[in-house]
Amino acid sequence: MGKVLLTGAAGGVATMLRPLLLARYGDVVLSDRVPVENLALGETFRLAHLDDPADVAACLEGVDRVVHLGGKSTEGTWEEILQSNIDGLYTFYEGCRVAGVKRVVFASSVHAIGYYSRDRRIDTNVPIRPDSRYGVSKVFGEAMSALFADKHGIGTLSVRIGNIAPKPLDTRRLSIGLHPEDFMQLCAIGLEHPDIHNQVVYGTSANSRAWWDNSAAFALGYRPVHNGEDFAVEAMNGDGPADPVGDLFQGGVFCSAEFDGDLEKTRWK
Repeated sequence: MGKVLLTGAAGGVATMLRPLLLARYGDVVLSDRVPVENLALGETFRLAHLDDPADVAACLEGVDRVVHLGGKSTEGTWEEILQSNIDGLYTFYEGCRVAGVKRVVFASSVHAIGYYSRDRRIDTNVPIRPDSRYGVSKVFGEAMSALFADKHGIGTLSVRIGNIAPKPLDTRRLSIGLHPEDFMQLCAIGLEHPDIHNQVVYGTSANSRAWWDNSAAFALGYRPVHNGEDFAVEAMNGDGPADPVGDLFQGGVFCSAEFDGDLEKTRWK
């Protein structure tokens, strides 16, 4: 097997994932548009802008597996989302095709299905309901993953991440929290499982309050070991002010931002 590439390596999630990837694979390439410091033995860094084909080609040299966290990780203007998460993602996948990459773990998001009510338990087969321009870009990413899997054989596991942290910080994240060690387990499945073609799973730990039926991940051998409920009292004390719109939906504040729709129709659709 060739090297493993971690894009978006300067970000907070990547910082938690780096030592876990290194412990499993021993040779990890880190990439971001800004320098990453404090490299460990076995890590190398390659500066790259995802919308620059030459940069992408250089960072993929010798790589056959990628954990793709790169791109804009929050809501933004359409121009920002377009550059990083749409044009940049196409450039990235096309670079993977040319470089002969065989596996990708794509960081999708809860915000691809954020307008589902919190009182609904959903699986990965439900229609998409993005809650933001950022959410739309994650839906686009899942579609791009499907295209390059079917047309070019790049096996991809798209992980609809809730929130990655060692412990949940509020009540909502008791339902969608993903411990870094459980995320590493999903990454290993995506990079190694022989049956991966184009699968979508939820990125959540074994949370007692989970909103998601994650049977698709369990079928691949996922066995999360963390449960946000262990931090329930602390998490509930971290709740902010009431949000009449965001508190109804799985996407939280992404749903209430700029909202001027019909709340009842959106809630019960």
